[in-house]
Amino acid sequence: MKELIQIQCELKAPKNQYNSFGKYKYRSCEDILEAVKPLLLKYECTLTIEDEVKEVGGIVFVESTAAIQIDKEGRTEGRAVTAQAGINPNRTGMDIAQSFGSSSSYARKYALSGLLLIEDSHLDPDASNDHSQRVYVEPKPVKVVTLPDLPDSMWPDVVKLIVENKELGLTEIIKRISTKYSISPQIKTKIENEFKSKRS
Repeated sequence: MKELIQIQCELKAPKNQYNSFGKYKYRSCEDILEAVKPLLLKYECTLTIEDEVKEVGGIVFVESTAAIQIDKEGRTEGRAVTAQAGINPNRTGMDIAQSFGSSSSYARKYALSGLLLIEDSHLDPDASNDHSQRVYVEPKPVKVVTLPDLPDSMWPDVVKLIVENKELGLTEIIKRISTKYSISPQIKTKIENEFKSKRS
């Protein structure tokens, strides 16, 4: 799908938002959408984002799917990427609608980032996060994994998390690991296999 390749190469979505409490810049889902719209028009592509609320092992989360499709000259092609974000209905300073909306925004942003090859130096929180009445923890840089397999240095963390936290389901395990590492579909599958092996 050459149109997607062109969009990925030409897209510029700078971090124009600023979190004054954490003193860092970030980009929002809306920033990405505004940047990509002219390119969608240029290459005659359609971008859709769909949310689905799911529950695994007692953890409720939003799964967002960003899909790009082109249909011209009698051919239809498409690509899609999904991302998840947990929902905390008891989040301080938010009602239930805001909590769901915040998780949706987060999941959509990272689905779009995966589809359009946008990298972040760290997983920054939503713009609505003012850290009120909470202890702020400085975000740790993401260890970017570029290899198709898990690096050896990551396995002790994965195994320890799975073995020592029996109350956590697979989704939460993957979520926690993704705060330290960039997880590709191949890595996710390998973590799932490790989880089944250790919990069987």
